[in-house]
Amino acid sequence: MSTLPVAVAQLSAGADPEENARMAVTAIADAAADGAQLVVLPEYTAGWAPRLSLELAQPADGPFLRAVADAARDAGVHVVVGTIETGTVASGPTAAAGRALNVAVAIGPDGRVLGRYVKVHLFDAFGVRESDVLAPGEPEPQNTLVLDVGGFRVGIATCYDLRFPESFRVLADAGADVLVVIAAWAAGDGKVAQLQTLARARALENTSYLLLASQSGPGRSGHSAIIDPLGAPVAEADAAATVTLHGDLDSAVVSGVRDAVPSLRHRRYRVVPAGAATLDP
Repeated sequence: MSTLPVAVAQLSAGADPEENARMAVTAIADAAADGAQLVVLPEYTAGWAPRLSLELAQPADGPFLRAVADAARDAGVHVVVGTIETGTVASGPTAAAGRALNVAVAIGPDGRVLGRYVKVHLFDAFGVRESDVLAPGEPEPQNTLVLDVGGFRVGIATCYDLRFPESFRVLADAGADVLVVIAAWAAGDGKVAQLQTLARARALENTSYLLLASQSGPGRSGHSAIIDPLGAPVAEADAAATVTLHGDLDSAVVSGVRDAVPSLRHRRYRVVPAGAATLDP
């Protein structure tokens, strides 16, 4: 059995990429100094504005991600961070043409990029249209990000994905016992309650820890959280704070919950991408 000290940073990014990089680097250094081995930063940490634009995007090897990678290496920690990147989805019906990508990047303690997840479900709801600026990732195995960190399997998703439980079943099927969700969850009537309900449900139904790094600040809901495999918050922020939550994940807790509630073993349906299932003639 193993334990993993984690940190979830609730930040408020803006349109200044240099300031965003400084904020991210400071959060990583401070979290590592407090003992974290995995540090999670929100969606759009590289750049956020009330209305998305291509001007917020940087190349995948741009200065923001280089600064974060250097900070991860200097601190010797794993980092998950949300970026908005120039570039294209190489293939598929949603190949990018003049649009950016919403990417969750996992970085190892040596500063190397371990994997990238391009957000599959774009937030075209409540009057917002991410698809005007972003191209979605494809629901394919090569766009599923699960990595080994300190004896745990960590699966990564982004914001609006929370409303699609099948995304998290795919991560669970890949062995995840820790679910990381990076978010810039939009503010509004009832939105905090929806965020809390969905995050707790995804943890509970997959009998996994869930680490939610959610941006605070105007137009965003905050309420980052560390949630245990029975859906109970271990730590939670409010709407406005810039704060880092700390917790120790325990593999014995996951094993105990999965023995008591073996719902993943009881499943009788599998997850397939939309359009992949066909009927026999």
